[in-house]
Amino acid sequence: AAGKTVKTGKMAAVLERSFIEICGFERETLHRFREVTVDLGKRSSRYSVSALPGGVKFPDSAGAFHYGESGKLLSVTSNRFIHWCTSGDSVQLLEQSLDTNLLNNAVRLRLSQCSVLPGGVHIQETLNNVVILVSTNQSVHRLLLPHPSRMYRSLHMQSVFTDVGKLSLQDAAHSAVIPGSLSPSTGTAWLSQSGEAHYALAAPAGGIVVLSLPPHGTQGSVSVVELKRSSMMRRFSGWMPTAIRGDQSPSDRALSLAVRELEEDCFIFALCQDHKLRMWSFTEQACVLEADMLDYMPACKGVKRNPGNGHRLRLAFSPNTGLCLCVYLAVPQRGQFTVLQLVAAGNQRYSLEHISSLFTTQETLVDFSLTPTDIWGVWVDESNAAVVKYINFEDNSAGQWNQVFVQPPPEEEVHIGADQDPRVRPDPLNPRPSDYKIQIHNIQEIINRGEYNNNYTKIHTGTNRISDLSWDSLKKEVTVAVETEVIYWLFSQEDYRQLQVEFWSRFYACCLQYQESLSEPLGLTVSPNTHMACLLKKGFVSFLLPCFAVDHLYLSYDEYLFSEEETPLTDEPEVGRDVLQLVQCLRLVSDAVSGEMAYEMEKALEHLQSPERAAELVLENMLSNDSDNVIEDIQNKLQDIRNPLAAMMVLLREMDLETDLEYRDPGNIRISLSQLYGSSSAVSVVCQAVCHMTMTRALFCRDLLILQKLYLRFGDNVFLGGGSQLLQLQQDLIPRCSGLLSSYYLLKHISQSLASSVPMDIIWPSNPGFQFPECLMANCQYTQLQEYVRLIGPWCQVNIGSCRFMLGQCYLANGEGQKALQCFQEAATEVEKEDFLLRLTGSEDEDAASTPRLQYYNKVLRLLEDVGLPELVIQLASLAITEAASDINSQAALWTRIFKHHLDLGHNAEAYEALTQNPDCSMQLDCLRQLVVVLCERSQLQDLVQFSYVNLHDQVVGIIESRARSLDLLSHNYYELLYAFHINRHNYRKAGTVMFELGMRLGREVRTRLGLQKQVNCYLAALNCLRLIRPEYAWIVQPAAGATYERPGASPKRNSDGEFSSEPVKRQVDILELKDLEKEYILSRSRLTLAQHHPPSAAIAGSASPVEMVSLLVQTGLFDSALSVCQTFNLNLTSVFEGLTFKCIKLQFGGEETQNEAWSWLAANQLSSVVNTKESSATDEAWRLLSSYLELHPSSNGEHHRCVINKLLSHAVPLPDWLISSYKGVDAASLLRLYLNFDLLDAAAELVLEYIDALLGRGHQYFGIERPLSATSSSVWLPYTSIDQLLQTLNETQTNSSVSHHFLFTLTMFVWEKVFRDKLADYHRLVEQTTKRRLATR
Repeated sequence: AAGKTVKTGKMAAVLERSFIEICGFERETLHRFREVTVDLGKRSSRYSVSALPGGVKFPDSAGAFHYGESGKLLSVTSNRFIHWCTSGDSVQLLEQSLDTNLLNNAVRLRLSQCSVLPGGVHIQETLNNVVILVSTNQSVHRLLLPHPSRMYRSLHMQSVFTDVGKLSLQDAAHSAVIPGSLSPSTGTAWLSQSGEAHYALAAPAGGIVVLSLPPHGTQGSVSVVELKRSSMMRRFSGWMPTAIRGDQSPSDRALSLAVRELEEDCFIFALCQDHKLRMWSFTEQACVLEADMLDYMPACKGVKRNPGNGHRLRLAFSPNTGLCLCVYLAVPQRGQFTVLQLVAAGNQRYSLEHISSLFTTQETLVDFSLTPTDIWGVWVDESNAAVVKYINFEDNSAGQWNQVFVQPPPEEEVHIGADQDPRVRPDPLNPRPSDYKIQIHNIQEIINRGEYNNNYTKIHTGTNRISDLSWDSLKKEVTVAVETEVIYWLFSQEDYRQLQVEFWSRFYACCLQYQESLSEPLGLTVSPNTHMACLLKKGFVSFLLPCFAVDHLYLSYDEYLFSEEETPLTDEPEVGRDVLQLVQCLRLVSDAVSGEMAYEMEKALEHLQSPERAAELVLENMLSNDSDNVIEDIQNKLQDIRNPLAAMMVLLREMDLETDLEYRDPGNIRISLSQLYGSSSAVSVVCQAVCHMTMTRALFCRDLLILQKLYLRFGDNVFLGGGSQLLQLQQDLIPRCSGLLSSYYLLKHISQSLASSVPMDIIWPSNPGFQFPECLMANCQYTQLQEYVRLIGPWCQVNIGSCRFMLGQCYLANGEGQKALQCFQEAATEVEKEDFLLRLTGSEDEDAASTPRLQYYNKVLRLLEDVGLPELVIQLASLAITEAASDINSQAALWTRIFKHHLDLGHNAEAYEALTQNPDCSMQLDCLRQLVVVLCERSQLQDLVQFSYVNLHDQVVGIIESRARSLDLLSHNYYELLYAFHINRHNYRKAGTVMFELGMRLGREVRTRLGLQKQVNCYLAALNCLRLIRPEYAWIVQPAAGATYERPGASPKRNSDGEFSSEPVKRQVDILELKDLEKEYILSRSRLTLAQHHPPSAAIAGSASPVEMVSLLVQTGLFDSALSVCQTFNLNLTSVFEGLTFKCIKLQFGGEETQNEAWSWLAANQLSSVVNTKESSATDEAWRLLSSYLELHPSSNGEHHRCVINKLLSHAVPLPDWLISSYKGVDAASLLRLYLNFDLLDAAAELVLEYIDALLGRGHQYFGIERPLSATSSSVWLPYTSIDQLLQTLNETQTNSSVSHHFLFTLTMFVWEKVFRDKLADYHRLVEQTTKRRLATR
């Protein structure tokens, strides 16, 4: 087709008629071919396959099949095709899709003892199946595979070859042996509408034999038909080929076969050795057309005698033109393509109409393909390099073939700069994508075989790991292997580099040999649906893509370039001729640039040096080394250019890919490549196409820049316009060309690094869009993004701030925080100017900040926080505060952020300082609360207490109080913190209040020994605090029980209707003085003592009242503590004495176990003296303790003795003598009454007699009587009531004694009564005498 123009915004891309080869090789992808072997020699039938003598060998071939709906975008077979390669007995089949990756898509079919025929593979699709027909020299085969539209569609697309291993290919339904010894030389096959598989085979001695397999799944046998010029058909079971009968001429041997079904018949076309084309009707088994192809060849003298062994035949059908045939006649030095059209003449008669005859001078035709309009051919020249051309046979009167620029082979030697590492520059593992097509296993084989080593020392890397090695891993292994071989030699340091270069060059040469083998062309295919042209090579597939006009001019061969008179780049003929002349000059410049200077130019671009300065250096080198007068030739051609500036502007405009801003809508501009070409193959092709284009245009710009510098040097000698044109060249065109050179060098670098396809207009650095860096960042391509920013930094003035921001993100990903911060700061100045940064800030909350720059800072701060760089967050936030001078909310948010990260870093003082700077009270309070909590959790209480809290004192106290009252007492120490806080400020009363409150809560909430211990300490601390205050101020306030407690910071209370209560909160308080705290301390200490000696009591002791505590202490045997509580709270000691008395009673009558248990509680009480004798027992110690208590705690009326005696007598325990003696001296009358109450008449009588004797002067000191009865002593008295009661009891006892009483008891009572009365008579006489004497003395 003629030139086409595709426009997007300002960008204009003009397409030419030429094509360019782009390798479809995927370096990292290793196709795993599954082996499927078919061995018909083992089949038990009368026909089997055996090895033929002589070893028939056919040349390798290749072909392809394109699905019928491969051109439909939404079809499952869109851009999907199968290509194959035959070699000997094997057929390698590979299914590929440009839209999606296919699984299990490679299979190698090995046909034992057979050789695949040229043209012996044919693929055809039906509604439900894909059928593969294979012909060999001894057998035919049919593979029935499911059609992609009938396969299950999952997340991963499966190939039609997925289940090929399940087919029984040796069965008769899939394979058949060719009868006899036909040994065909070529063949073709087709599938009839009824499902039969037909194989047309050319016999070496002439004629065509057709083998037919019945439809799959039906019963039937193989049928054989021989097509002869006599139009006769024979069917027989024991068939003998005509080659044995000898009735065929060798000139009839078919060299190329083709089949086409027309209407209800099938026609077999045979191009024979006698240069004749014959058409056979399979239905009629007759030759219906015969034509001599030499009739279409002028000057064919002598050709008829030569056998046409290289003749080829191809067919093409279209609804418009019908069936076209193309015959290639392989005549030395004058190969010819003849295009014919089949015309039906009626009555089963056909004729051929001549369309066109096209000539070529190429020697060896490998393959060609025919389309309804074009002929595509591939040849090999004398150097075995591929040559591809195509021509439109309908409208090409001049017979001009269109160029296809194939990939040139890599340089045999690569220049290595003095500053380069040999491992990098010539390394085939790190080339341009189009330079090397070596699979991983090829490189592995080189290493294992040691082909680069003169000593044949093999470096074994383990071939079993070939399929598991990634490309990067293999690069490392190759480097280690070669470097190991270098180290194997003993050399001096000076020879090290030379040896490195030598070994790497050998390895490089080995790789080139493998590449040369893999690059051998085998076939050519053009899709009839998508018009996609592919070059099928031995090791990979190349795609032929349309070439842009500017690239076409630069790449065209000289004979083509010099013959062109116009170009689609411009509509003005004169400007077009100037453009062609200018390009011819560029070709001369390109040829004059040495490899060394080209490397220097590339190195200058890589190191961001000035392209203009580098071009001047190259020009100086050209001028100084111009031995072939190239500069003079260039000058002569430049003088023929009428308007060089216009020509340059046309070329520069064509290469400038800058687009307008309205390009944003991809739906109206282009189809996203990610939706259409999504497979790894398509990605590789697109990336390599971009790489090739950028490399071509980079060279174009380089040569143009050198030529422009040469123009400046020539000056008026070549410029007809004079100084104004030179000025425009210097100020406008040279800078534009320099920028384009840098841009294309950048694109070249990017295209060699990309892992996915990206549209060119996105990559172009001068475009205002920023999608490409965003794409790199989204895919974590940090190294490539850094290199991209580095390369555009010195010269690109678009998206400067956005690039700095992206570079900062790369630094963050690589752990270089300070560099990232510097980049983020530099990008801040461009926020309001660039779309990307505005979109970046626009994603923030609307209320977050008042200006885009502050929103940008917030975005960056979050990035820094995400990667964990608090120091940088503080630095950037401090800088952002200066930008937020008038925005209080932003200032507050930034100060809060600074506070948070200072606190996280342990910078407590800096965090406090940031807190005090916060202008928002609520945020300040939140920060203060966080400061308190965090420092408490870290136990950094010293810092927390020592901060000054100017204007924040009440708030910090409220926070600590709130935390203290809302959290668990044992797991947090907020009360202790608040205590220390007040102590540090000498506020002892508040400190005491805090400790007292803690003690109260511990008693209520922590019913454990630990809680009681802390309670004691709290009360003791509170006591100490109050004792440091003057007495008049030594008091604290305690909320009384039942009072409403209002916690600081609590929400206001509401009534039942949900309204705020208008009534003021009533607070009822108690005032506690020092003595009150002392009481609480004594009580808490007794609780602790109880818990220490009896742990189960801790659960109830915390809330026990003093009275209850006394009871608990007495039960436990802690009588000292019980007495202390009683004395502190002015309680009666009766319960203590009764309890101790009862324990004495238990010991008195208890066993050994009771005695042993008693020692524990006895040890908890302090005795007045220590008696350590062997006779002392627990019972004795208990009585001693009771005795000591009675002495230490006397009562005014002997109440303590009375309660003890009462307890003893109530349990019928005899009173100890010491107790009786002690109580006689206190209250003998009460003792008498106790005796009478418990009917102890003997003891009572004895006590009365002793008491009367004491009054009479005998033993008065034992009853506490200072002086006995006398005239000069004080008055004395007798308990007459008790004595009368005793006498009455004695009398009644005598009177009421029954016969059953012992006589002795009655007598005893009588004696006691007689003694009482006598003793009383004596007492009364003495009283009477004493009374008279006292009266006499008055």
